[in-house]
Amino acid sequence: MDLLLILTYAAFCIAIFKIFNIPLNKWTVPTAVLGGVVLIGTLILLMNYNHPFTQIGNQVYSTTPVVSGVRGRVIEVPVIPNQPLKQGDVLFKIDPIPFEAEVAKIRAKVKEASQDALGLESGVSEAQSERFKAIAERDKAQREYDRYQRGFDKGAFTEQQLDTRRQAFKASQAALEVAEAQVEQAKISLNSEIGGENTAVASLLADLRKAEFNLEQTVVTAPTDGYATQLALRPGVMAVPLPLAPVMTFVHSEEKIYTAAFRQNSLQRLQPGHEAEFLFRALPGRVFKGEVIEVLPAIGEGQFQARGALLGTEALRTNGRVLVSLRITDDLSDYHLPMGTAVEVAVYSESFTHVSIMRKVLIRMKSWQNYLYLDH
Repeated sequence: MDLLLILTYAAFCIAIFKIFNIPLNKWTVPTAVLGGVVLIGTLILLMNYNHPFTQIGNQVYSTTPVVSGVRGRVIEVPVIPNQPLKQGDVLFKIDPIPFEAEVAKIRAKVKEASQDALGLESGVSEAQSERFKAIAERDKAQREYDRYQRGFDKGAFTEQQLDTRRQAFKASQAALEVAEAQVEQAKISLNSEIGGENTAVASLLADLRKAEFNLEQTVVTAPTDGYATQLALRPGVMAVPLPLAPVMTFVHSEEKIYTAAFRQNSLQRLQPGHEAEFLFRALPGRVFKGEVIEVLPAIGEGQFQARGALLGTEALRTNGRVLVSLRITDDLSDYHLPMGTAVEVAVYSESFTHVSIMRKVLIRMKSWQNYLYLDH
C-alpha cells in the first residue's frame, strides 16, 4: 500500500516537472522529496488509523467430525462427496444384524418377565389360601388342646396326652406365621413397581430402549444441511465410537462469514455496521462491499489456563491482533470460491471520510496487482 502511494506521488512529481519544465536543482528536488514525505506520511497515518486495512483474513466455517455411535462394520456409503445434503440424509450404514439380534433377545425377555409378573397375582391368591388353611389347622389344634386341657383337669387324660396336643397347637401356630409371611412376601413382589411396571419388567424395558437406540445408530445421517468432503470411507471399514476416530468430515451449509485480523492501533475505528471492502487473490481486479458484524471480545495470545507453574514475563510479551467478523453484501454467486478462501479487508470508519477515497483507490490498485504472480 505504502509503495503504491509513493510510486503514485513520484509519477505525479515527474509529470509536474515535465509539463511545467521545472529545472532539477538543489532546491526543487529536495522540496519535492520533503513535500512528499510530509504529505504522504500525513495521509498514510490518517488513512491507516481511521480506515484500517489488513492482508490477514479468511472465510471461516465450521465442520463436524462424524463419529459412529456404535462399533460395527460399514456395509454401505451412499453419500456422494461434495454434493449438497439435507438434514437426515443417510451418510453411511453399519451392519445391523448383531443389534437386531440383541433387540429380539431383550424383547423375548420382556415378554417372559411380563408373564412372570402376571403370575405374581396368582401367587398372592395361593399364599392367602395357604394362610386360610393354616388358620383352620391352628383353630382345630386349639380346640383339641382346650378339650384335652379340660379332660386333664378332670383326670380323664394323662399329662403326656395333654402335652402332645399342646405341641400340635404350637406347630399349627408356627405354620400360620409362616403362611402369613409368605402372603406378605407375595404382596411385596406384586406391588414392587417403577412407573407402573414391575421392577424386573422395567429393568428389561430400559435395556430394550438402549438396544433399540443402538440399532438406530447403525444408520448415520447428516446432522444439518451441508455436504461431506474428502470422503475416504468405504464399505468394510470398522467404525468405532471413539471421538479420536471420526470416519468423515461434514461441512455445514451456513452463512459465509469472514474473519480478519487487524492491528490493535485501529481498534477504536472498528465498530459493528462499518462499511468494508474485500479483495480476493482468487478474483484479481475485483472489489466487493460488505460490513463489520462484530469485533471479537478476546485476543487469543493473552489467554492463560490453570497450571502447576506460575506465568513469567515472557507470557505477557504478546502482540496479537484483533479478530473481526465480517460479511459480504455483494452477490458472489457467479464466482466459485471454495470455503476458506483468503481475503484482504479494508474497513471505513466515520472519521476523516475524505481520506477513505485514497484507501479505496489503493485497494483497487492492489486488486489489479493480483494478476501478477510467479510460481517458484
